[in-house]
Amino acid sequence: MKLTKSLILGSAAMFAGAGAQAADLPVKAKAIEYVKICSLYGAGFYYIPGTDTCIKLGGYLRVDTTINTNADFEGQANYLSGARNRLSNYYTTLARQDLQIDTRTATEYGLVRTFFEGQFTWISGGYAGAGTTNVNGSTAYDGRNPAGSGGGQVAGGKLAVYYAFIQFAGFTFGRAESQFRTPWAEYPANNYELPGSAGWEPVSQVTYTADFGQGITASVSAQDQVTNYQSNVWNVSGATAAGLATGTYGANDIGGSRAPDLVAKIRVDQAWGLFQASVAAHDNHAGYYGASEVTGHPSDKWGWAAQLALSIKNLPTGAGDSINLTGVYTNGASRYNFHDFMSSTFAVYGGTGVGGAYQSLGLAGVSDSVFVAGADQELTTTYGFNGGYTHNWDPYWNTSIFGGWAAVRYNNTAKGYICGAFVTTLALSSGTGGCNPDFNYAVVGTKTGWTPVKGLTFTAELAYMMLDQKYASGSTVTLPLQSTIAKPAATYELKDQNSLVLLLRAQRNF
Repeated sequence: MKLTKSLILGSAAMFAGAGAQAADLPVKAKAIEYVKICSLYGAGFYYIPGTDTCIKLGGYLRVDTTINTNADFEGQANYLSGARNRLSNYYTTLARQDLQIDTRTATEYGLVRTFFEGQFTWISGGYAGAGTTNVNGSTAYDGRNPAGSGGGQVAGGKLAVYYAFIQFAGFTFGRAESQFRTPWAEYPANNYELPGSAGWEPVSQVTYTADFGQGITASVSAQDQVTNYQSNVWNVSGATAAGLATGTYGANDIGGSRAPDLVAKIRVDQAWGLFQASVAAHDNHAGYYGASEVTGHPSDKWGWAAQLALSIKNLPTGAGDSINLTGVYTNGASRYNFHDFMSSTFAVYGGTGVGGAYQSLGLAGVSDSVFVAGADQELTTTYGFNGGYTHNWDPYWNTSIFGGWAAVRYNNTAKGYICGAFVTTLALSSGTGGCNPDFNYAVVGTKTGWTPVKGLTFTAELAYMMLDQKYASGSTVTLPLQSTIAKPAATYELKDQNSLVLLLRAQRNF
C-alpha cells in the first residue's frame, strides 16, 4: 500500500510540474492594429483599423445670445416677437453641439464617400398664452416655430440631421446641400439670416455632377421640395380676419407632393474666386377649393427660379479678404429667395401718429401662388440680392459688412383676390385703391470676430431689419382681438416697421 501510494503521489507531482512548466512557456501575442494616418484626403483622416476606409471626425460647439428678438436667426418678424409688448423676449439663447463624420474609400470605380452631420440644439423658451388672461409655462422652440408649437423637441431641445449622403461615380444620394445654392448660401459675410438667395439647409436629392477640371463643374439634380422649398399656396376664399391680421392672405391649400424640384448648376471655382449660375423648376400643386374633393381644384402650375453668384477672393485690401454677391429671381418658387430659415408672414407692431389708431402695424406675406374657388393659381414673383465684404485686420481679428434686399410682387389678378378679402374683412380705410400686398424686406449689418486661438471664435454682430409695406400711407384696418399676443380689437395704422438685433456668439470648431 505504501508503494502504491508513493507511485500515485509521484505521478501526480510529475504531471503538476509538467503543467506548471507548460504554463510558463511564452505564448505568441496577437498582433495589435494601430490607427494609421490617412494622407490621401487631407489633414484629420485616419484609417479605420482593418479596412482601407479613411474616416474624419469633426464638428463644433456654439453658444449664442440674441438681444431684442424671440429667434436665434431673425429679427422681430411676427407672433410674440413682432408684438413688441410685455410678451416679447428681450433676449434669446442657444447652445448647440454639432458632430460630423466623413468616410472615404478609393475603389476601382473612383471615390466612395459618405458624410453625416447631426446636432443637438437647445434654445431658450418664450412665454405664450392668452396675454393678460393666461400665461403658459416656458416652452423651448427652435426659432422657426412659435413657442408652444412643438417643433420636435426632446427634453426641451431639438435633435436634427443636417447632412446624410453617399457620393459615388459623380452621383450624390441623400440629404446634401442644394445644387441651387452657393457655398456661402445666405451667409456672404454674416450669421444673421438674409433674403436674396436659396437657404443653407441641406435637402434630400439625387444629383449627378460632371467635373471638367480646373474647378469647372456642372450638376443636374432632382431634390425634395417639401421641407425647404415650398412656400404658401393661398386659397384666398378661405381668408379670415385672424389670418389676415398676421399676414396670412388665405387658407394654406397645399396638396401632396407630385414632383421633385429640378435643379441645374454651372460653377467655376478657382484661385481668384467663384462664379455660379443656377436654375430650378418647382411644381405648385394645390389641394381642393373647398372642404372635400367634390369641390374641384386648380391645375398644377410650374414655377421657376434663377440665380447668379460671384465671389472674389484675396483682395488687395488684405490677405484672405473676400466679397460674396448673389442675385436671384423667382416666379412661383419664392423659397429660393425668402429661404426656409426666414418667416413667410410678417406682422410687426409699432407706434402711430394717426388719430383714432391704437398702434401701427407692418403686414406682409410671401407665397408661391394664390387663387380663389373656381380659378387657376396666380404665381407670385420675387427678386432680390445679398452680399458681404470681409476684411481681416490680422490673423486674429476680422470685420465684415453685409446686406440683403428682396421684393415680393403679386400680379393684378392676385392683388384683386387678396384685396377683395382684405378690404371686406379688415375694413381697409383707403379701400381697394389703397390696397397693395407687395412689399420689400431688407437687412443690413456688420460683424466683428476675434479668434484668440485656432478653432475658437467670439463674434458680435449687429443687424437692422426693414419691412417696407406698400399699403397706402395713413391707411388703417380694424383687427379682431388677438389674445395670443395680447393685442386688442382696435383700429391700427398700416405702416413700415424696423428692428435692431444684436447677436453674440462663441464657437469652438474641432
